[in-house]
Order: sequence, then C-alpha cells, then structure tokens
Amino acid sequence: MKIIELSDQLPKNVIQFYMDSGITEVYPPQADAIQRGLLDGKNIVAAIPTASGKTLLAELAMLKSVLNGGKAVYIVPLRALASEKYDRFSQFASLGIDVGISTGDFYSKDEWLGKYDIIVATSEKVDSLLRNEASWTRDITVIVADEVHLINSPNRGPTLEITLAKLMKLNPSAQVLALSATIGNANELARWLNAELVQSEWRPVELREGVLFGRTIKFVNVADARVVVENTSAKCFLENKDDTIALSIDTIKGGGQCLIFTNTRKNSESIARRVGKAIQGLIDPSDNDKLTELAGEIRETGETGLCEKLASCIENGTAFHHAGLRSEHRRTVENGYRSNVIKVIACTPTLASGLNLPARRVVIRDYKRYDANFGLTPIPVLEIKQMCGRAGRPGLDPYGESVLIAKSLDEFDMLMENYVLANPEDIWSKLGVETALRTHLLSTIATGFAQSREQLFDFIESTFYACQQERWSLEHVVDAVLEFLEKEGMIIRSGDDIRATELGELVSKLYIDPASASIIIKGLKSVDDVVPFTLLHLICQTPDVRKLYLRSNDDSWVDESVEQHHDEFVCVPDPHKKEYEWFLAEAKTAMLFYDWICEEHENDIIKKFGIGPGDIRALCELAEWLMHSTAELSALLGLRFTRDARDLVERIKYGIGPELLKLIKIKDVGRVRARRLYNAGYTDIAKLRDADPKAIMRLVGTGVGIKIMGQLGVYVEATEGKKGQANLLEF
Repeated sequence: MKIIELSDQLPKNVIQFYMDSGITEVYPPQADAIQRGLLDGKNIVAAIPTASGKTLLAELAMLKSVLNGGKAVYIVPLRALASEKYDRFSQFASLGIDVGISTGDFYSKDEWLGKYDIIVATSEKVDSLLRNEASWTRDITVIVADEVHLINSPNRGPTLEITLAKLMKLNPSAQVLALSATIGNANELARWLNAELVQSEWRPVELREGVLFGRTIKFVNVADARVVVENTSAKCFLENKDDTIALSIDTIKGGGQCLIFTNTRKNSESIARRVGKAIQGLIDPSDNDKLTELAGEIRETGETGLCEKLASCIENGTAFHHAGLRSEHRRTVENGYRSNVIKVIACTPTLASGLNLPARRVVIRDYKRYDANFGLTPIPVLEIKQMCGRAGRPGLDPYGESVLIAKSLDEFDMLMENYVLANPEDIWSKLGVETALRTHLLSTIATGFAQSREQLFDFIESTFYACQQERWSLEHVVDAVLEFLEKEGMIIRSGDDIRATELGELVSKLYIDPASASIIIKGLKSVDDVVPFTLLHLICQTPDVRKLYLRSNDDSWVDESVEQHHDEFVCVPDPHKKEYEWFLAEAKTAMLFYDWICEEHENDIIKKFGIGPGDIRALCELAEWLMHSTAELSALLGLRFTRDARDLVERIKYGIGPELLKLIKIKDVGRVRARRLYNAGYTDIAKLRDADPKAIMRLVGTGVGIKIMGQLGVYVEATEGKKGQANLLEF
C-alpha cells in the first residue's frame, strides 16, 4: 500500500511529511491495521515483530485525531524510551503539532501539559496525573500503550492495567492502540480492549534464529548451518577461545554490529572489556577519533571507576549498558551505537525493552538469571523473543541473526525446543494481589471512580484481570485491603458507601503505597525528636524503597554503624529475632543516603555499597520522593517534623550538607563545586556576587565560572581561549 493512497483519510500535509521523510509505502502489517480501521478510530492491538512499524501505526492515528482537534497520550515503560519517542514526535512541529513529555514529579497535576497535542509519559506518570485529577486527561482522544506485554510484569503491570482502565472510563470514545512484539494471547488482550487484532510475523529484515554449538550456528529457518569464522590474527582470541568473542569478531568482519545480552551487570562489563581487546584491530581508523571523543564525554561527566571502565571499553569500540550507569552515560552509549561508531554493546535485558538499537547479530549469552528465591532460573520465552527482535537493522542488514550459546548437545536440543521453536508465554494480569490492590483501590476511591464496594467491583470488571479471572477470586483480597485502609484512617465506610478521607486523598496524590504512609505516620508519632538519620531510616522501612542486599562482608561494618546510630532509630529489633536481618538491610540503605548527604565521594559510596552511579541516582530519587511525602504527611497531621523533612528533600536531591543549600540553587553548581566554593569562603550568593570572577573561574573552571557569575548579574569579559565569546548571552 502506497502512502499516497491514504490521501482520502489523512491530510495532505501529513502525506507530504512522510513522503519527504522517505516513507512512500507502508509495510504489510501496517496496511492490515489500516484496513481494519486504524484511521477510522477503531481500537487496535498490534502484535507484530520489532521494526515492522508499530510506531508508525500510532503516529498515523495520533496525527489524524490531533489535526482534527484531539489530544493523544503515548504511554511507555521507560524514561529512556519516552525521550526517544519525544524526539521522534517532535518532528511533527512542521505540521503545527506540539509535543510534551513528563516522566517524574508524581505529586503534581502538570496542568501545563494540557497545552500539548501529544503527551509522552511513563505509565506511572499517567497514573499519577489521573490521581491528581489533571483536567486535560478528560480530553484525550487517542491512547497508545507501547510495550503493552509488560502488563505481565508483577512490578509495573498493575499500574499499566489500571491506568488504561481509568483512561478508557474517562474517555469512552477514545481510540486505544496497544503495541507489542511478543504476546502469546494477543486475542485476550484484544477482547479486553474491544479491539481489532493485527497479528503478523512479517519483518522488513529476515530474522534467523539459531543456537551455536561447536563453532557452528544451526538456524531453524535456514537450510545450511553456518560456521563462525575464527580471526586467527587476533592474539587475544587465540589466547581465549570464547564463543562470544568469536561471534562478535565474525559480526564486525561482516560489516555488522552486535548486541550481547548477559544476566548480570558484572558479566556485561567483563564481556565488553574482553571483546574490546579482541576487536580493536578491526575498528576502522577513521572511527578512532570519534571513539576518543565519546570516551572523553564519559570521563568529563563522571569521576568513578565504573566511568573509567566504560570509557576504556568505548576507546576499543565496545561498551556495556545497564541500570548501574548514569542515564547520561547510557545515552552516550546509545548514541555512539546508533552512529555505528560503537560496534558491540554487552548489556542486561533491560535494553530489549523498546529502545531502537537494532543489531546485525544478537547474542544471548545467558538464558538463566538469578532469582533470590529460586537461584538460577530460565528466562521466560517472551523476554528471549524480545531480545531476538533486536536483530536486523532495516536498510543496513540483509538479515538479522539471534544466537543462543549451547555448551553441550543436550543443551543445544533444549535451547532449540524451549526457546528458538517455542512461542511466547501468555501474559497474565498481576492485579490480584494485596500489594498491587492496596494503592490502586485507594486511588480509585479517592478520584471518584468508585464510591461503594459494588462500584469498586464494577470498575474491576473493566480491567484485564476480569477478562481472565472470576470476580469471586478477588473478593477476599479487596475486602482485606478495604479493612486495612479503613483502619489506617484513609477511607470511611458507611453501609456500602466508601469515601476517601483527607489523609487518603493525600496518600493517593503523593503516589505512595498506603502501607508506606502508615509506617511513616506511626514512626513520626512515636518519636519526640528526629535527626536526619532518623528520617532516612524511617523511609527505608517502607515497601516503596528498594532495600540493598546484605553481602557476606557487610555484617561487621553495618553492625558497627547500627551501634553508632543506635539512639537515632525509631526502633531497633532484638538482634536474635528473624526480623533483625531485614532491619540491617533497611539500615544499610539508610546509610547510603546518609553518606550521600554527608558528601562522601561517589566512588567511595560505589565501593562501600557495591552499586553503580545509576543506582545512587535511582535510589536517591526514590528517597527524595518519600521524604517529600513524609513532609506532606507531617504537615497534614500537624506534626513538628515538616521543616526537617523538607530540608532533607533538598539535601537528598543534591547530596549536600545543610550549609550548601543556598549555593546549590545556582545552575551548574553541583555538590562538588558547591563544596569547593564554600570551603574557599564563598558561603552564600552575596559573597559569590562580590567575588573576583577570576578566582571563581580558578575554582570551577572558566566556562562554568562565567555562567555562574552571569546568573548573578556579573558581566565577565571574554577570556583567552574563548575567542568570539563577547558576552554571556552566547552561552
């Protein structure tokens, strides 16, 4: 089907936009969706392979609706994916369409988003907007759920499911598009959404799935097996006959790029380093300067050992990618890979979740991962298929290959049968557990979606859960949750009527687990006074904060720290009781936050706690959010700890002592520069404004110094090395 054939269904400027972009015809699955009513406002579930055009389906539906005065929301699972989609949709500015993005700050209506035609957001953010009753959420005409198979996730699935159910209830005439590459029971999802099902195996680039055993890849859909070429001139490869290295070398020699999926961060780092040493002789000399520049970006924006490891890998043409990296470093890796400068990325499975990073060959090195309850367990087929789907770069590769690695003939047969030839598992609603229902039932009551027990069940009937389970299977869990919420003073029941109290409404808007609110409130009420560590440990007791694992060598120093802060805990359990080990995990997590606000060096925190820079940021974002919630709960209840908690919010955000709170407000002054300025005697903004600009530049660098002084209204002449820089406006 040619794009021009859609001129009777789409405005001319939209047709021209795509033709100018080089898109003159649509793929077969896209044509199928159009024929099934995509441009007529019908709901669509698209279960089609990666790179076969799911995003274009959403674009066409959104553009048609928005240009007719509608509003679209595009829901994604990850912030990185939100940024990627935002960058893509921002190209619609030439059509007069405004695009907004929002992924954080859960305690906000974000009414400003209402001015945008297309809003890109994570499912948690959209859920928060609904809880805070943003008025524009009632004006939505198109709802897109990308990576909708994540409804199957125990952690994130219930939020996505409830969010879709609420959006559909608020906007019953809105068009719903659910997109995924891997759904075993897509027909059930289509039935829930009252949608047309578009299901296809068509791909723009052929995918060859196979298993490597004995230096030979056997592909299930290719007649001949393929022998992996060994690069005998690579000294490192001769010394270490590693299957992953062999596959990487073979890919690069063929002009391709490679993604290697591993089961741990440590493995991804190790593999990236070893592959880098093996392929450095295969890198085009013209790419060396670009790789050096990318490595320099990493070093400039990070001072940790992990950053140095990554920079060293990048210099050899490889990289690792996992959640322990800072988000800006992950973006640098992604951009380097997209520009075909980085040839190999060793990564954890999170990279398979929608990011547009295709490869000539995908190597799945590990098909098992560690589970805290069961040890090493096989990865679900659905996840393996998500990884396989990254293979094949449209326009660059004649085909894509996904390869699992077998170490024995029995393992070869098992991998073929259980993964290569297997279909993805069915996805199941994860809504029917108390931890998920606790927060979502409260928000459903607080926002008026249900005002009685019967209405609660009517709402539950609109969820995916109800398509798969009978109502009776949920009744006892719902009643247990309602009893808890009433006991904690978050709802009031009168007969069959239910309404949220002021406390319940606040907890819902704060976007925290009601159990977290209960722990915080009880903790605040039980103490006469608090110090920062008291509040830090209090939020670490909540289910919303992910606890750090206790490693074998942690016992001694954690115990010592507990003894040091003994009088600062709300409560210390008996060391001989079972719950004491859980308490130590809470204490260890609180100590990380305490070290952070005491300005311990980031590298020291990483070594002490066995985490990455990205983990520090992610955990501190959680702590900042929980501490803000603590301040709001304290204020509502008239407790005297509101100011303490609010000061801690800022300290957690920036990782600083209280004396730096004024300096940190200046843009480009981070925790390290603020401390440097303070120690040099520039303790507040007034002293900074009166300072000699050259002295400031010596402390923080010329460019940053000029920016800082400019914010304070101090004009700085152009300095040597900054030719052409006449004034601050040029920054």
